[in-house]
Amino acid sequence: MDLSVMFFGADDASTGHATKYDDILTITRAADRLGFTAVWTPERHFQQVGQVFPNPALLSAALATATERIHLRAGSLVLPLHHPLRVAEDWAVVDNLSRGRIGVSVATGWHSRDFVLAPGAYQDRRERAFRDLALLRRLWAGEAVEFTDGTGGQVAVTAQPRPYSACLPLWTTTSGSPQTWEAAGRMRTNILGATIGQTRDELAGKIRLYRDAYAAAPGQPGTPPRGTVTLMAHTYVAATDELARERAGGPLKAYLRSYLAQTAVNKGARAAALSEEQLAALTEFAFQRYLTWGGLIGSPETCRKALADLADLGCDEVACFVDFGLGRDEVLASLARLAELSREDS
Repeated sequence: MDLSVMFFGADDASTGHATKYDDILTITRAADRLGFTAVWTPERHFQQVGQVFPNPALLSAALATATERIHLRAGSLVLPLHHPLRVAEDWAVVDNLSRGRIGVSVATGWHSRDFVLAPGAYQDRRERAFRDLALLRRLWAGEAVEFTDGTGGQVAVTAQPRPYSACLPLWTTTSGSPQTWEAAGRMRTNILGATIGQTRDELAGKIRLYRDAYAAAPGQPGTPPRGTVTLMAHTYVAATDELARERAGGPLKAYLRSYLAQTAVNKGARAAALSEEQLAALTEFAFQRYLTWGGLIGSPETCRKALADLADLGCDEVACFVDFGLGRDEVLASLARLAELSREDS
């Protein structure tokens, strides 16, 4: 199984955002040396959680010049917020800088506040994302596509610069909807999901749904016969289970509280704002669940068993979510233990 590093953002602006970018560079360089497959950076806007990640292409361009072998992926790019021609151009730059080490996971978007960047794209964001994903493939292949220019006329344009790679590795991001898992299979993209928010049996069913849809779908140029299932998991590997729980508990619960608060102010959310007591109970419940299912929080042996379980489900890659509030040195030590564990099992 491949192991990657995922940044998703627990940020304290009091230390300065420059320090956060230093952390990202240091951790990514370490992951490169340790043999991790990829580093994922998200697209987030106007929130406490993820405030240093407005543009994964821009950050990946910086990481491309600081690394040698690790792949650089958007996890995720909110496609309805962008013109697909600009996406093709930006990622072609990163593809050339990295000599073909890129990948993009396309998301539909969920938070209404993000769409101040494209307010007309919110209501039909799902349809736009899937439509423009197909268009992105055409642009990446060098096809001339007609768009409306400044005079209102139609003009055929070809995206420039030309990418280093003939095909763009694509994922579809899912928050858990079975319809999205199936749609990703039909489009023959890889899929980026998470272990959280579902039982093991529910996740197994969604992976089977994706595999069946992928196998039945017509081929797409450059896509493999079998798609990649990548699952995000909160990760902290310590010497013992007790130490992992002690050190990860506080930061992870604080992160979860921030995330729930962000969800509560989304105009598209159905849930009402939670009281302090409800927030505390919910975050404690979530943390305890991560210890028993879906997380990589514990000793090397505990995490080995968790990885084996995910492999049995049909997972091909685990994106290890590391920046939920732990310090840089703790993250680096955890990644070193995880890399050693991977080497022992290979």
